[in-house]
Amino acid sequence: MTSIGDWQGRVGRAWADHWRRTDRSFSGLTDVLLGQAIDRPFRRALDIGCGAGELALALARRHSGAEVVGLDISEDLIAVARERSGYLGNVFFQQADAAAWHLPGYAPDLLVSRHGVMFFDRPVAAFAHLRDIAAPGGRLVFSCFRSLSDNPWADRILSLLPPAAVVPVDPLQPGPFSLAERPQVEGILRESGWRDVHMQPVDYAFVLGAGEDPLEDALSYLAEIGPAARAMRLLSEDERVVFTGRLRRFLASQADDGLIALRAGAWIVTATAPA
Repeated sequence: MTSIGDWQGRVGRAWADHWRRTDRSFSGLTDVLLGQAIDRPFRRALDIGCGAGELALALARRHSGAEVVGLDISEDLIAVARERSGYLGNVFFQQADAAAWHLPGYAPDLLVSRHGVMFFDRPVAAFAHLRDIAAPGGRLVFSCFRSLSDNPWADRILSLLPPAAVVPVDPLQPGPFSLAERPQVEGILRESGWRDVHMQPVDYAFVLGAGEDPLEDALSYLAEIGPAARAMRLLSEDERVVFTGRLRRFLASQADDGLIALRAGAWIVTATAPA
């Protein structure tokens, strides 16, 4: 489980410190998600769980006449997003919980999120709120991970941990795999009032390491970001040494032409607010 407190604390700080690497990890998915988001014209966009701002900034740059708002509960990530926004005058970032946020007079006709909606404590209520603040007929476009077995970048790495250190995925708790199953996602969105729900499976390369020493890059990244990072901090010193050795050998076996990447599986979900 990854809670709001985690994102407002250590997890948020880690993602803010490593935003270039996390953007790199999702680069194969980002282009597909953006393609879906800009498939139709929009005037106002809301980026839910915007992180360091990559998606919101891309929308603002490509559509200078649109107003874009990015929300995240991590002040550290919002600070990075604001710094990255530079001269752009049509994008605004705010530290807030999208499950309760609203701005009087701002009804987005595009609501978008790259892996930011899996952490709602009460997903039906959160998506109902987003439906309420959306413009009539507004579009919802988001990505989320499919099952753990569809994500070897996480599954294979977790399998190297001592069994006692692996916390089973609970689909009823906020976390990276809380929206992994199609029937669950469809049920949540329909119960919260969204219509025309469609789900597209997308596989992409989740980049873990690159540069002059991709192996060390991947090792240091996984020690800070992802499902193994929390478990590693709870291991004894001896367990950590054993796990790190296993992880090093596995990652070395995946290196290919200066890059270490593993398959990731996501859903791109679209839905429409009532007209």
